[in-house]
Amino acid sequence: MLAELAAANAAYAVIKETIANGGDILAAGASVFTFFDNKSELVKKANSSDSEAFFALEAIKQNEQQLKELMIYIGRAGLWDDWLAFQVEARRKREAEAREVLLKKNKQIQLIKDIINTSLAIILVSTGLFAVVGLVWAIITKGQF
Repeated sequence: MLAELAAANAAYAVIKETIANGGDILAAGASVFTFFDNKSELVKKANSSDSEAFFALEAIKQNEQQLKELMIYIGRAGLWDDWLAFQVEARRKREAEAREVLLKKNKQIQLIKDIINTSLAIILVSTGLFAVVGLVWAIITKGQF
């Protein structure tokens, strides 16, 4: 959690510097993703009743408020709205990636279950056939069972 806060603060510093120098939010590059991803991680942890994560999230919210003011007063027109739209799109992409990972994991689990079930069915059928063949052999060779 402290790692997320430190990474978010470092990313915030880069974003703040970029905007203060008259740059666009996209000029901050990976720092934008880092800030937003670490904020999302802190939100998840804060929702799990972790007080340290809650206070870290409050620090991030203060940074975001300062960032909002910078974007509105120093940045180009509409920069804050673009930032909000960017956050929504980034969240959608992250959620889609998470669904994709979960889908792949579920497919792998299903494949393993299918292999195990097939193996058990083969063993069961083989054992049954062996028992039938053994019974037939015993009847033929001994004449009775």
